[in-house]
Order: sequence, then structure tokens, then C-alpha cells
Amino acid sequence: MLHEHTRDLIARFIVGLLFALMCINIFADVARTGHVTGLLLLASESLVVLLTIVRRKARIVHRSFAAAATTTLSLAGPPLLRATMTPGLVPDVATAFVSALGLTVVILGKIALGRSFGIAPANRGIVARGPYNVVRHPIYAGYLVTHVAFLVAHPTTWNVAVVLVADSALILRALIEERVLASDREYRAYCQRVGWHLVPLVF
Repeated sequence: MLHEHTRDLIARFIVGLLFALMCINIFADVARTGHVTGLLLLASESLVVLLTIVRRKARIVHRSFAAAATTTLSLAGPPLLRATMTPGLVPDVATAFVSALGLTVVILGKIALGRSFGIAPANRGIVARGPYNVVRHPIYAGYLVTHVAFLVAHPTTWNVAVVLVADSALILRALIEERVLASDREYRAYCQRVGWHLVPLVF
């Protein structure tokens, strides 16, 4: 079995590699079309790389197969999205605006989370400030918005499949994280106050 430190280094390397692949595709599309929706998705994902590097050590890390599978699928999805020459369903300015809203939510969530950010479901301290006063997973909510905006801008069968698989995994990952944190009394009190997982008044 791999040592914990080795697993952590491998995870950081994989995150960096996937991000590099995304950069190549997005920058090529921007140079070809001038569309900025992909750049906003890229900005959102770049924060994952930064916070993965500076994250604090977890108190508890969930190592189940379900946690590993959902985490892997949700992380691998965005870099597999592909910008194409296919016309968007709406003008780029509209998808860029929606993507910017999602990115704003992601940034606010990650600022609030700070060094408590992590990849595997874990307890790195309970955060209950900023957008975490609205939903339990504001960062994931922002991801969903930016992913849908990108899909509308680049509506291909491949991108539809990637978004469906990756974002379904993202939702399951959020629920697994809640199960891990449920053993923490502070988190249970937080859930009593904030009842929505991802979308206020919906889920």
C-alpha cells in the first residue's frame, strides 16, 4: 500500500497534469475563436491547483472506493471537455456571463474555505462563513454553473457525456463528504442551520 505522503504527491501531480491538458485546449480555442467562456472555466479550475498545494492536513480522510471513484471522475471531467468549432446554442457573451457568475461563486467559496480545501472527502475543519451560509457546497455549485455554461457554448455529444458523468460524480462526492463530516458535532449543528446541499430551495 502506498504511503500517505506518496499518495498525496501523486494526487497533486495528477491535478497539475490534468490542468495542463485543459490549458492547451482552452488557449488553442481562444486563439482560434476569441471566445472567453473557456477562459472562465480555466480560471475556476486553476484555483483547484493552487489550493491543493497549500491545503492543510486532514483530520479524517475517507478512503472508500466510492469516495475515490467519485473524486476521480469529478476531477477528470473538466479537463476532458473540448472546445470545438460547433456553434454555441446562445452567443458567447451570454455563456461568458453565466460562467462568470459560476466563477464568482467558486472564488468566494474557495476564499472562505482557504487551507481547508481538499480533494478526497475529509475533515479539514468546519467552515461556516461566506457562501457556506447559503449552501453546504458552494464551490461545487459554482462548478456546475461553469460546466453547464461551457456545454451550452460547445454543445457536442462528447461534452454532454462528460458533463453528465463528471457532475453526477460531483454531486455524489458532495454527499459522501457530508457523511464523513457527520461524525463532527460542529458540522451537525451547521447542517441544522444550512439545509441546502447545492441549490437553495431546490437541493
